[in-house]
Amino acid sequence: MDFMSKIEKFIEVFIEYKGYTRVLTGLQNTVIIAVTGLIIGIVIGTLIAAVRVMPKYKTLPRVLNGICTFYVGLFRGTPMVVQLLLAYYVILPLLGIKIAALNVCIMVFGLNSGAYVSEIMRSGIMSVDPGQMEAGRAVGLSFPVVMMKIVVPQAVKNILPTLGNEFIVLIKETSVVSFVGAADLYVAFNYIGTNSYEFMVPYLVMALIYIVLVVFITLLIRVMERSLRKSDRSR
Repeated sequence: MDFMSKIEKFIEVFIEYKGYTRVLTGLQNTVIIAVTGLIIGIVIGTLIAAVRVMPKYKTLPRVLNGICTFYVGLFRGTPMVVQLLLAYYVILPLLGIKIAALNVCIMVFGLNSGAYVSEIMRSGIMSVDPGQMEAGRAVGLSFPVVMMKIVVPQAVKNILPTLGNEFIVLIKETSVVSFVGAADLYVAFNYIGTNSYEFMVPYLVMALIYIVLVVFITLLIRVMERSLRKSDRSR
């Protein structure tokens, strides 16, 4: 079978067998998992980073720091696919909890991203002039208020490119969600390949879609960086 015949078989399954509906569903799930996972990760990561940089004079901050250190080590030390399998097939069944595969993926991706974002955010917080914290405390603001209103907004500007890289990683990592039965781009194009008895074109198109998504995210991050630089210069 020549390459043109392969393309014709792909188009046949893609249109006549409504393969495009599966691709759209897979693309939608991929974006939902990555975007929601990143949002959850930013929230968790910011909280963990705040705990990690908090003064350890008292017992509570030291205990919280130990918990956060364990959490980060756990999720950074195991592959995403292992975390998905453990959550879906082991932990949730043991707890007697039934959750849709897509929601489990969102939860695991968010928890995983939180571990990485915490280190990214911590480095961003450390890059902010310590005088900012001292000035905020000097006018009577509490540590959490200074962190959320003064330090973290400045840290986000410094780590925006790295957060963009984390988003790109999450987009690509969604290719493993089929292990727990969630529909993603791989499942969609595997369906097309199975029904056309030809996998070359479906997998090439799938790779192209991932490349387009990554390029779009990269351009979006650059636009956001330029916007932030302009806002800084206009002050």
